[in-house]
Amino acid sequence: MHHSTINDVIEEFEHLPYEDKEYVAEVLRKQLAEERRERLFHRVAEAKENYDKGDVKRGTIEDLRKDLEND
Repeated sequence: MHHSTINDVIEEFEHLPYEDKEYVAEVLRKQLAEERRERLFHRVAEAKENYDKGDVKRGTIEDLRKDLEND
């Protein structure tokens, strides 16, 4: 989304009656929550796929640090 479009949306929002602003805010909160759930769902599916393929590493924090140092 372009910066000018965001500004247009914000400007239009400012002109709404208070009750409409509350409604818009609630709709946006629900849409954001749904998007977070969708992203999490896809991330979990990706992690499970990687686990099933054996593309994961296990170990302690120290093992992780050593592995990162070797990259």
